[in-house]
Amino acid sequence: MSAAKEFVLYVEDLTVSFDGFKAIDSLNLYVDKNELRVIIGPNGAGKTTLLDLICGKTRASKGSIKFKDTELTKMAEHKIVRSGVGRKFQTPSIYENLSVFQNLEVSFPRGRSVMGALGFKCDNEVQARVQAVAEEIGLADKLDSEAGLLSHGQKQWLEIGMLLMQEPELLMLDEPIAGMSAKERELTADLLKRICKNRSMIVIEHDMDFVAQIASKVTVMHQGKILAEGSMDQVQNDPKVIDVYLGH
Repeated sequence: MSAAKEFVLYVEDLTVSFDGFKAIDSLNLYVDKNELRVIIGPNGAGKTTLLDLICGKTRASKGSIKFKDTELTKMAEHKIVRSGVGRKFQTPSIYENLSVFQNLEVSFPRGRSVMGALGFKCDNEVQARVQAVAEEIGLADKLDSEAGLLSHGQKQWLEIGMLLMQEPELLMLDEPIAGMSAKERELTADLLKRICKNRSMIVIEHDMDFVAQIASKVTVMHQGKILAEGSMDQVQNDPKVIDVYLGH
């Protein structure tokens, strides 16, 4: 008998209500190790709320969110980050007046104690990590540039790099290509496929061409529930999905 598949993320019977409105309604979601999952669906389907629940920004009314063996539903946001879950919001939150190098450097997980943080120096380990991440996100030639001078797409990549500095095992991105040029979208697709080699990712996206380029599996949400799940082809040809989302 083969061993049960190991999921990185188990979301079970998850519900959250705001003033009696169920934004997420008894939702079940399972993400595999090293999987790139894209969540699509109409506005108000609950996609961003789901990420808010996973990263601890919003508290569930009921249900369970497990990351590997850790129950996240009662955990503080910073502890969820430390356990290996990274989250990028729609608007990049980089330090505009610091260089690319400094942005990556300050994102390196410091010693877990006050003393560790005080004793922290930009040693070889950090420099090597910054260099490796900068190459991964395509900004190795921009390490000395002020972050505020980067293009919109480059700022988004820098923020992804700041998350990668923490070596998360689960990375969540909310509309990573919004506002990007066609060339930047292409480079972002390559970037996400590269960084998914040794971690799992959940991406929320509206651009169907982009979804088709990157997704290993697509989840369609509607009214706080999962409407359909499968490959891009399966989902695109699902009559329910065409009806509520793709048919517009």
